Amino acid sequence: MAGRKQKKLKLLAETINRDERTATEDGKESLELQTWSDLPVELLELIMSHLTLEDNVRASAVCKRWHKAGISVRVVNQSPWLMYFPKFGDLYEFYDPSARKTYSIELPELHGSRVCYTKDGWLLLYRPRNHHVFFYNPFTQEMIKLPRYELTYQIVAFSCAPTSTSCMVFTIKHTSPTVVAISTCHPGASEWTTVNHQNRLPFVSSIWNKLVFCSGKFYCLSLTGWLGVYDPLRRYWNVLSVPPPRCPENFFAKNWWKGKFMTQHDGDILVIYTCSNENPIIFKLNQSEMEWEEMPSLGGVTLFASFLSSQSRTDLPGTMRNNVYFCKVRFFGKRCISYSLDDGRYYPRKQCYDWGEQCPFENIWIDAPQDVSSFI
Repeated sequence: MAGRKQKKLKLLAETINRDERTATEDGKESLELQTWSDLPVELLELIMSHLTLEDNVRASAVCKRWHKAGISVRVVNQSPWLMYFPKFGDLYEFYDPSARKTYSIELPELHGSRVCYTKDGWLLLYRPRNHHVFFYNPFTQEMIKLPRYELTYQIVAFSCAPTSTSCMVFTIKHTSPTVVAISTCHPGASEWTTVNHQNRLPFVSSIWNKLVFCSGKFYCLSLTGWLGVYDPLRRYWNVLSVPPPRCPENFFAKNWWKGKFMTQHDGDILVIYTCSNENPIIFKLNQSEMEWEEMPSLGGVTLFASFLSSQSRTDLPGTMRNNVYFCKVRFFGKRCISYSLDDGRYYPRKQCYDWGEQCPFENIWIDAPQDVSSFI
C-alpha cells in the first residue's frame, strides 16, 4: 500500500512540474510576441502626456494606436493663469492650472487700482480715486494710459491688445429706461467719445452685465439674460430678439443672476449659467436660428470662467478638455475648481459653489507669459 501511494505521489509531482514548464514556456512565448504597440491605451496616454510637442508628433507616427493616443493628449496651447488681486500690499499671485503651481511678483504700479477686463495678456484697470484708466502688462510691466474717465460701474471691455492700431475700449450704461450711453476710446486718443443710443427693453445695463468682443462686435449680456450688440464700425446698438436661455425652475435661486459667465470661441457666443444647488449649464447662441442651444459637450474645448472676463482654449492636456475651470483654488493652491462635462460633476467633489457670492474684483484669468522662466 505504501509503495503504491508513493508511486502515485511521484506521478502527481511529475505532472505538476510538466504543467508548470509548459505554462512558463507559453508565458515566455506570449511575452516574446508582444510589442510596444500592445501597451494599454491608458499607459500610452500617460507616456505621451510627458513628451514635448515635437516628440509627441514623432511618436504618433509609429502606428494608428500611438497616433490616437498622441493626439488625445497633445498640447499645442497654453492655459491662462488666474491672477489674484491682494486686499493689502503689492504682491500679486498667478496660479497655473496646468502645472498646479503658483507664482508671485511685486507690482506696485497697480496700487489703488481695480481690474476691469483682460485680453491678450493685458489688463485694463481703473483708479476710482482719480479716474485714471490704463492698460498694464504684468509680465512685461508695460503701461499704456488712456484719457481720464469716470466709470459709474466697471463694465468695460476692449477688442485686442492696446499695442494694435485696431484696439478699441467699450463701456455702456443706462441714462434712462430707453436710452443707453456708449463710450469708446482707443490708445493715443485725447478723450472718450460718448453717444446715446435708443435701447429696447427688457435689456437693462448694470454692474452684473458681461462683455465680450467677438467677430468685430461687442456683445453685452444683461443680468436677466438679454443680449445687446454694438457694432463699432457702424456705430450701431441693437438688442437681439433672442429670449434668455431656458433653465430649470429650481435653477433660479439666490444670486442666480450673478453667477453667469460669457465668453466666445471660434466666433460662437457661449454663456455659462451656475447655481449653488445645480450643475452648470452651458449655452451657445445659434446665430442663424437666433436661439440659445444647450451644449452637452464642449467638443474638447476648455473654458475659464471669471466674473469680469472669461476665456476659451483648445488643445490643452487631455484631462483639462471638455471642462469649465472656475476662479477658485483649493487645497492650499494645489487644485482649481472645475466642472467636467464628461463626468457631469465638479472636481473636487461638489460641496456648495455659489459663484454669485464671490467678490468680482478678487481675481481674473489672464494669458500666460510666453517665457515662464523669465517671469519667475
